[in-house]
Amino acid sequence: MSHDFLDERRKALEEAFFARENAEAIRRLHPTEGGQSPASGTGIQDPAVLERLAAHGIGANALTALSLAPLVLVAWADGTPQPEERKAVLSAADGAGIPAGSAAHNLLDHWLAQHPPADLLATWTDYVHALAPDARRALHKDVMARAHQVAEAAGGFLGLVSKVSPTEQAMLKRLEAAFTV
Repeated sequence: MSHDFLDERRKALEEAFFARENAEAIRRLHPTEGGQSPASGTGIQDPAVLERLAAHGIGANALTALSLAPLVLVAWADGTPQPEERKAVLSAADGAGIPAGSAAHNLLDHWLAQHPPADLLATWTDYVHALAPDARRALHKDVMARAHQVAEAAGGFLGLVSKVSPTEQAMLKRLEAAFTV
């Protein structure tokens, strides 16, 4: 057997494992949240966006976690979130009024511990595009500032090397591009 085949099979098994782990964690994180859908209180009416949110277990109470998903994506950009990046994400959650123990906080915590779903960026982008223009502008300013803080939280060497790695810079560009509709 070729090495490439085994490497592809390993990757497929890892992806299946993380998909099962994410589904189980989401199930434990109040997936129905009292029957509230993300549409209640958000103004999101696009059925495809609502379906994608529901597939990730993101109900009305955990929707705030989705607004901070870019911070998690930046933390994972280099492979594994560093303790400083994790602290920056959870600090941003606290600053956004997400209390520890809430469904939104638990979901962020899970995404920091286990690799988030592969389509999280696409889900977040759909969410951003579904927002009203005023809400999108406010989220843009806040999220990008916090995403840069996460990117700068770890890395660098004695202040001589940029704290933001090339992979983090690439993720920041992808996040920025998501705000263009």
